[in-house]
Amino acid sequence: MTSSTLSESEQDHLLEKLDVFKVQGRDKRGRSVLLIIGKHFPARMVSCEVLKKYLEEKIYPKLEEKRFSVVYIHTDVQRSENFPGISVLRSIYDAIPMKVKNNIQAVYFLHPGLQSRLFLATFGRLFFNGGLYSKLKYVSRLEFLWDHVRRMGIKVPEFVYDHDDELEYRPMMDYGLESDHPRVYSRPPLKDPVSVYSMRCIA
Repeated sequence: MTSSTLSESEQDHLLEKLDVFKVQGRDKRGRSVLLIIGKHFPARMVSCEVLKKYLEEKIYPKLEEKRFSVVYIHTDVQRSENFPGISVLRSIYDAIPMKVKNNIQAVYFLHPGLQSRLFLATFGRLFFNGGLYSKLKYVSRLEFLWDHVRRMGIKVPEFVYDHDDELEYRPMMDYGLESDHPRVYSRPPLKDPVSVYSMRCIA
């Protein structure tokens, strides 16, 4: 199924249902947070024009023309499934109202892969004008995200915690030096799974 097989209203409903974009929680300075879950983005089923309209009508108004931070969760994003393409990203970025761009204070990029790091290092300053590139901060683990964002108000999907757990035993994945494709590997058993689950729920 592609965007050509869905009506605009169906594409809009899909974005709403998958909860790709949410204005949720606060950063450590009390500013609103725009949470973007990359894995949930249906890149092959939503057109660029529908996405821009959705953001304009459903997301930007919630930011209330105040300063805010962005948390982008890149965990498990696959180029063939969740990545809209460079030209689409540029078109979306160019369509963001200037008053919204100017209010972006920081972009926290959680679980960046090697390809995304290389792309942004090479083209970031050209791709993101207006100083946004200088506001980009790579975050390799969730524990470091909580240094900048209040944990209470952010609902992170379980697969993000699972990826973080995997990084504890495969640290080379932090830098994209080891494939992050699922595979069987051994790791020591958790001493107290109940306490680990409880820690995830602590705000």
